[in-house]
Amino acid sequence: MRRLATRAMTMRQLVVATAALAVLGAAGSCLAEVEVGAKAPTFSDLKGVDGETHSLADYEDAKAVVVIFTCNHCPVAKAYEDRIIEIQSDYADKGVQIVAINPNSPKKQPQDGYDEMKVRAKEKEFNFPYLVDATQEVARSYGATRTPHVFILDGDREVAYVGAIDDNMNASKAEKQYVRDALDAVLAGNDPDPASTNAVGCTIKWD
Repeated sequence: MRRLATRAMTMRQLVVATAALAVLGAAGSCLAEVEVGAKAPTFSDLKGVDGETHSLADYEDAKAVVVIFTCNHCPVAKAYEDRIIEIQSDYADKGVQIVAINPNSPKKQPQDGYDEMKVRAKEKEFNFPYLVDATQEVARSYGATRTPHVFILDGDREVAYVGAIDDNMNASKAEKQYVRDALDAVLAGNDPDPASTNAVGCTIKWD
């Protein structure tokens, strides 16, 4: 009886352990976005395609920082690259800085490796820093789940907007310019409306 009881307990423990591992494995897909109005999570020492390390503090003079979690391989992320470049170009003189961060695991998606990031940035002539989140800790701290996933930080580095860049993957069909409208509001000292939308894109490839 004791042997049977011990075996039953062992099986119960195994089931519990397996369930716990499953939860941990799925954690990347059920992260909660950092709330609008909350202080933005900071980051430091992220390697950029320029070979330098970058921190959020590097952009302390910016009136707004647009953190975009994106990547190389995702068709949705690719579709928005030109629009991201245009937003940086149009808003640079207004004190806005875009920072693109690739959180994808190169083990899961080799196209998102650091060397491939350098190639992509050169091909597209990115006019903003493109950084690698090697530990995926920054993406987790923001609650990012997709590429692209946007977080606009105001002058106090509080989260002012979270979500999509606009309302259509096809640029010619986009009617609502969420990021541009949110930036206009932030720069005018107002709250964006809407302050959040659903991010649309490929799921982040977690380790």
